[in-house]
Amino acid sequence: MKILKSKGSSLFIVFLSVLLLLVGCSSNSSSSTITTTASTSNEGSANTSGNDESVYADGKPVTLVAPASPGSGWDLTARALVEVFTKEQLVDFPVPVINEAGATGAVSLSQLVTANKGGVDKISVTSTPIMSNYLRGLSDYSYEDVTMIARLMTEYYTVIVPKDSKYQTLTDLLNEIKEDPKSVAIGASGDDQLPFALLVDAVGGDASSINFISYEGGGEITNAVLNGDIKAAMSGISEFTAQIESGEFRALAVTSEERLGGVMAEVPTAVELGIDVTFGNWRGLMGPPEMPQDAVAYWQNVIEKTLQTETWKDLAAKNQWETTFMKGEEFQNYLDEANDAYIKGLETTNQLKK
Repeated sequence: MKILKSKGSSLFIVFLSVLLLLVGCSSNSSSSTITTTASTSNEGSANTSGNDESVYADGKPVTLVAPASPGSGWDLTARALVEVFTKEQLVDFPVPVINEAGATGAVSLSQLVTANKGGVDKISVTSTPIMSNYLRGLSDYSYEDVTMIARLMTEYYTVIVPKDSKYQTLTDLLNEIKEDPKSVAIGASGDDQLPFALLVDAVGGDASSINFISYEGGGEITNAVLNGDIKAAMSGISEFTAQIESGEFRALAVTSEERLGGVMAEVPTAVELGIDVTFGNWRGLMGPPEMPQDAVAYWQNVIEKTLQTETWKDLAAKNQWETTFMKGEEFQNYLDEANDAYIKGLETTNQLKK
């Protein structure tokens, strides 16, 4: 395992990299494989056949929330899941996707916690903002206030610029920010600001002075880049894939430890460029607080089957998602460790709530 570091924060980068890049270290998982080690005590009671013993036997719809605008990573994930549910006939009831944008997921999270306690008819995509928003003081709730069902995957970040940008490399961009942080407007949602801040910190810049422009998701960021409102942006790869493929955006670097395939095959890692920062964003599924255990087991079962289908594997490859399934105690332990790592990261970049 490679030891990673950045200026003045080597211990933090070691810890963060181990947790957030090598999220599947116990399984060596890839985008076409999943690992299923932890299980719940009543997993066998869950079924996806819709018989009378199922908590969802009544056939009523279950809403799947994407807690951001269309085009965001959450939105892409939610719609990919429903595509698999439908094509592979894994559920016997409608699963409509709705977008609940606001405050990088904090608005939707608040609604889930306060209005859906004990319910079974609303689940939501979630990821690192459920930790970072709380730690920044931007949300009253965290992963401890909901029912965490399963982890689906890991997505890495990329830094992009418009096709005619003067910045030819990530180093060009970071050096200008280092010299004059306010001169370069960087688009990123609240959660995506941390990995970019770590890149700036790694080259000796002041991570707390970056001129971030916050957006709800990839759709808004894409429009801002195309309109010239911002000079560069960072987000999950899937949110920029179409624009990179069409040549509208140039990807300067990716935060994976090794190069990826597909549309990102020619894009160097930050590590290759001499910037020892790697960062992955886990993404998963959650339910409301006190969600009945049979409903939790049902969705764990469905998700486990979903991630093994060829339909999902194709979508994962297209979107550069690394499938890293986890549930039960294993997932809970991971969340606790990742939360500790985020505390260290936010301290490093001066973003932790005082």
